[in-house]
Amino acid sequence: MAYVPGVALLAALVVGCSAGADGNANGADSKAGSPTVSPAPPGKYLTLPAPCRAVPRSTLKDLLPGAAELPGDQQDKVLRGSAAVTYDTDRKVGCSWKSDAPSATRSLSIDFERVVSYDPAVSDDDRADTVYAKKEKAAGLSSSATPGPPDEKDKKSEESEESGKTKDPADADATGSADPSPSESSGGSIDGTPGSSSSPEEALPSRILDNLGDAAFLQDLPKKADSTAQHHTVSVVFRTSNVVVTVRYAEQPALITQVPDGRELQEKAQALARKLAETLSE
Repeated sequence: MAYVPGVALLAALVVGCSAGADGNANGADSKAGSPTVSPAPPGKYLTLPAPCRAVPRSTLKDLLPGAAELPGDQQDKVLRGSAAVTYDTDRKVGCSWKSDAPSATRSLSIDFERVVSYDPAVSDDDRADTVYAKKEKAAGLSSSATPGPPDEKDKKSEESEESGKTKDPADADATGSADPSPSESSGGSIDGTPGSSSSPEEALPSRILDNLGDAAFLQDLPKKADSTAQHHTVSVVFRTSNVVVTVRYAEQPALITQVPDGRELQEKAQALARKLAETLSE
């Protein structure tokens, strides 16, 4: 007789466990109908290139006049470059070079940043695009700042301004004769006509670039108006998937009477940026 209650107790426990399992199963079934969020896809790049070996020596010799004429050991030192100090080489690396020639000093630096999103709802590419957009905005070239046609109020204001300029001969003369300063020209536009500017800086505006990575811009930084040094820096920034690359190329002439060829600096900086983009895509 003592055995029967034990069996009854065991049966009760089995029934209780089954009920609990059914309850969990039902609970799981009730949650199964709720929407599930798939994690955002990872970025294309899991590693970064060795920055000081990312630029071929032949390209460096072209970008750094005077380096090719140096003795062997000195040339190797210049072309070897100096790696940037970073605390996470999986996420950010860089390298810089500098060459002194009799006529000018030129410097070059490149930086690679691999962006990783720790938000499962945001992809690495989207996070990298945010990083890139901040740089574009800092350069005064944010594409979001040009949203489309102006509203009626802005349109009337622009028409009024244009009308005022047309009716005032003095303003028209002043507009036609005044030469823009180098700092103003960095946000202007290239008209391609000879004699449209009095110095190389004035014909080289900062701008958005096409056909370079997923997004790209060029920032032209001629010498400051209050500086006697003819220092000229060009930066090209582009994004490809989850990597943001920055190329900086600068020239400092030996004489303050010499003006750097801003057009050449831009062309060479863009050419290098395109080579780096091709290398990343391989």
